[in-house]
Order: sequence, then C-alpha cells, then structure tokens
Amino acid sequence: MFPSPDAVVVGAGPAGRAAAHRIAAAGAVVVLVDPHPDRRWTQTYAMWDDELPAWLPADVRATTTRSATVVGARRHHVARAYTVLDTVALQRALTVDPAAVVRDVAVSVDARGVTLRSGGRLGAGVVIDARGSAVGPGVPEQRAYGVIVRPEVAEPALGGAETLVMDWRHDNGTDPHEHPTFLYGVQLDADRVLLEETSLVGEPGPDQPELAARLHRRLQHRGVALRGDEAVERVRFAMAPPSVTPAGVEVTGARSAALHPATGYSVASSLRRADALARHVVDGTPVTSRATAAVTSLRRLGGQVLLGLPPDELADFFDRFFELPVAAQRAYLSGDGDLPGTARAMGELFRGAGSGHRRAIVRTVGRRARVSVPWLP
Repeated sequence: MFPSPDAVVVGAGPAGRAAAHRIAAAGAVVVLVDPHPDRRWTQTYAMWDDELPAWLPADVRATTTRSATVVGARRHHVARAYTVLDTVALQRALTVDPAAVVRDVAVSVDARGVTLRSGGRLGAGVVIDARGSAVGPGVPEQRAYGVIVRPEVAEPALGGAETLVMDWRHDNGTDPHEHPTFLYGVQLDADRVLLEETSLVGEPGPDQPELAARLHRRLQHRGVALRGDEAVERVRFAMAPPSVTPAGVEVTGARSAALHPATGYSVASSLRRADALARHVVDGTPVTSRATAAVTSLRRLGGQVLLGLPPDELADFFDRFFELPVAAQRAYLSGDGDLPGTARAMGELFRGAGSGHRRAIVRTVGRRARVSVPWLP
C-alpha cells in the first residue's frame, strides 16, 4: 500500500499531525499511523502568541489577550500576548491526505520502520514517534482540575486579569508547607473561561479530588458561586520524556525536547519542531542543533530545581523570574535554540535569588554532576 514513504509518523495528536502536515507540504511522501486519527482534541492548548509558527492560519486562535498576569507574593504584569487555540480549527488546519493515514496501533518502532498490531510492517526513510510520554512511578507529572464558567462568573477569581498564568496565593485552603498549586485562568471564547487548579510538577503531586477541593475552596473564598453542573477539564501528563528512545528514531511532542521540563508547555514548540522534522526528511538536516540540545539541558536543570525547592519558596521563585525583563523570560520559556539568552536568564535568576533558592540550585547542580542524565533528543 505504501511501498516507500519518505517518513512514517506515529501518533496523530497535534505534534504528530503537524509533523505529517509539514513533511507533506515540503513535498515528501509521509504516512501517519494512529488507531483513531480523527478523534477530537478536547484539552485546552494555550501558549505565548509569539511562539506560534507563521504558517498557521490566523483562525486557529480562539482568543488572544495583549498581556498576562502572574501572582506570587507580588503581582506581575507580563507585556506579552497570550493565545488559546481553537482545537477544531487547529485540527482542520493540519491537513493530512486521508489516503496516507493507517488506522492501526504501532506495537514497535525502529529506525527502519513501524510494526503494526495487525501484523503489517511499514518501512520508511525516517520514523518519527509522536505518541506522547507515559506517566508512572518516579516520573514527574503535571496535574490540573478545572471548571468552565461564564466570564462574569470568573471575574472575581481573575481579579481584572486578561489572562491569569499563575496565581500562587494560599486562598485554596492549603498550608504553605503542603505541595503548592496555583490558579490558572484563560478565556476559551467569548462565553467561556477556564479556571484551573494546577500542580506544576510533582512526583506525583495532588490527585484529582484534592485539586478539585482546592479549586472549590479558592473560588468560594473569592466569591465565585458554582452551580455544580459546570463542564470539567482534567489534566495529567508526564513532565519528562521516556528515558530511552530507539536508535535512529526521531521524536516530537512530549517525547522530545518540545516538552518544556519547567513549564509543561509543548504544543507550540511541537508545531515549530514540525518544520525541523520536514527539513530532516527532505535534506537530512539534523532535527536538533547543538545549541538546542544545550538549551534543553539547561531547561531540564531548571525543572529539577523546581522539584527541589521547598514548597513555601516556590511562589517567591516565580516572583523573581517574572521580575526579569520580558526578553529574558522569553529566552528561557520559548527560545528553543537561544543558548546565550537562556544562560543569561538563568544567570540573572541565580544572582537575584535568595539563599534558599541558591542552595536548592547548588544541590541540583551537584546531583546532576554525579549522575548520568540521558540526553533529550
């Protein structure tokens, strides 16, 4: 059926579909493998607007605010546009020829092809794994529980913020020494706002019932009255890719460096990574440059620092981060190959950190120096 495709992509989520779409747009022959390639994407995908690639049509943006707010011990105005995607429009934009889609499960992948549950085998010049990363024992996770309400209902919780990226205040009924969670609030469209209690990273962190209880206490404290029949969003995903990738297999999405290990964001970077994958298929250009690999290593170090911080110091850490110039924030959060900018941002954060933060950073660097850490492809 597919005698010699240039590439096989496994997984039809945003990362896999974007890779297949851009490979085909570059003129290569690509096959997409997924048991349910047309399933609707129901999670909320949001990001800083300047992270999106220019080739995406404008109508994939459901909402865009001119700025965002972060609240720790202090309130921070971030002069950077923030976008929530229209997942239906995004899925529609990432076109893939239906004739090039195989509705099957990949039971194994290697550098030469994909073995299917049905017994078939697809060979290809390049194999790309976009199946995400599994949660499990010892794997850091991000978890969240949210409710969707009307804008006028959400307003007391948002406190005038257009977008609330993080609100670390302890009005969710927790003690400062418990595992910290924050409120996240974004406008999904003209009639709906998502209010979400989020555990940024934990091993594993609070479960869904605990997150729901914290959210309800927080909203009640802020005067938000829920009816009880609101639509709910639950989030749980691994904050680290698999430790082993088959030799010669390219990866994207949460299996790759597209997953930011300190924030959990991956969709925008996966959309950008799709072009690097297309260039690799067409002319052999490496997907990951040396600078990008080094940035990924620094970001992973940042993620490990977050895990090592005492719970009562996390909000102060983000206060210090969001007091950095927006250019420095952008470099660390979004500059995939910006090694000088990432290093400067982390250096500025360290110089401005308190003694507790510095001790946590030094401990993390010390552990990193003594153990072998797999390179993130």
